[in-house]
Amino acid sequence: MANIQNKVIVITGASEGIGAALAIQLAPGNKLVLAARRLEKLQEVGKQVEAAGGQVHCVACDVMEQDQCENLVEESVKAFGGIDMIVNNAGVSMHAWFEDITDLGTFERLFRVNVMSMVWITHKALPHIKKSKGLIVGVSSLAGKTGVPARTTYCTSKFAMSGFMEALRIELMGTGVDVCAIFPGVVDTEIRRNGLNPNGQRAGVSGLREKGAMTVEQCVNEIVDAMAERKREWVMTAKGRLGLKLKPFVPAVIDKMAKDALDDEHGGKQSA
Repeated sequence: MANIQNKVIVITGASEGIGAALAIQLAPGNKLVLAARRLEKLQEVGKQVEAAGGQVHCVACDVMEQDQCENLVEESVKAFGGIDMIVNNAGVSMHAWFEDITDLGTFERLFRVNVMSMVWITHKALPHIKKSKGLIVGVSSLAGKTGVPARTTYCTSKFAMSGFMEALRIELMGTGVDVCAIFPGVVDTEIRRNGLNPNGQRAGVSGLREKGAMTVEQCVNEIVDAMAERKREWVMTAKGRLGLKLKPFVPAVIDKMAKDALDDEHGGKQSA
């Protein structure tokens, strides 16, 4: 973490899971701005950040709202004088076969959380990031690299997120600002069970096979390494990297692997 010292780091979705664990790991010697809807949970994470040697400022922020995303940037600058790194980690998942979706507004909902929040925050923060020659991080998903059945909404948003980061990276060439896209596979967090069902309600189940899921600790370690090295992108798991390399040559095999990733009990078409 030699490259991540004395930095102002903004993390969205920081009240639990990957965001909370990342904040605690990045705490020593840094200034953390933590954002999520639930201020009380953020403040609990904030205490752990302080105990780990970091300074912290918590901001209640619903990333579905542009004004709140822009306020997050303003609060960050007000608290610590600038911004060095943004980790766009807030996200929501969904498990539903496309033809069974009864509320197509879920596409917009996922798009606002997974994509537009990053757009709004990054646009507002860009002058500060350029001044510090900083880093913009987006926590996407393997579902932003390859299609996954019963994840049409999620894939739509994550592919868009990936495209935004790639185009922005090219625009910022020569400015000293780097864009790092992170592509985890299945991680042992609540994001899948907190995802939406065909009716736009909390699903309560994942729908994916979770045996061998990556731990939050392992995921966070890889994110921190990618940030420290300012990598262009990082695809997690050897299986994920191999699959993406093989996809142009044996796409049907990769499609079958994606379908086989569905859980027999909750992932099948009959339970959608």
